[in-house]
Amino acid sequence: MHDDPVPSWEEVAQRYGRQIYNFAYRLTGNPDDAADLTQEVLLKVRRGLGSYTPGTFEGWLWRITRNAFIDETRRRKRRATVPLPEGDRDDTGAAPPPEDVLATVRLGEEVQAALLDLPYEFREAVVMCDVVGLSYEEIAESVGAPIGTVRSRIHRGRKMLRERLS
Repeated sequence: MHDDPVPSWEEVAQRYGRQIYNFAYRLTGNPDDAADLTQEVLLKVRRGLGSYTPGTFEGWLWRITRNAFIDETRRRKRRATVPLPEGDRDDTGAAPPPEDVLATVRLGEEVQAALLDLPYEFREAVVMCDVVGLSYEEIAESVGAPIGTVRSRIHRGRKMLRERLS
């Protein structure tokens, strides 16, 4: 492990904001949910930077991102949601325009649907590796699992993706 200098919150938002959004979008499949999750992660980072102990910053960041997604998933399961009637939405700055989303996360609807169909642990590992570009070691640290488990999840997740796409 190497010690990274502690970046400022602005540096984190600028350097990692798009990666966090891409990760969130691949996990949620929804641009608005991804934007909300990204905002939640950046707020948690802002609150946590003061107590961050230098180590592997990216592992710390992806652990926050992963936990924010899990927390939001649990919250949604506890509270039933009813969609607003059409025409009753306020779109002022809720999420980036669709063309911006597509420009940054061009994987195709089939691939996204197949990703969302994977069990969470496999989807998370594949997205962290193949979309975000984290190493096996960084993923293992982020998810709190042994590296062998991470390798297995990525291998099995990719295999399930191939099966769903063929």
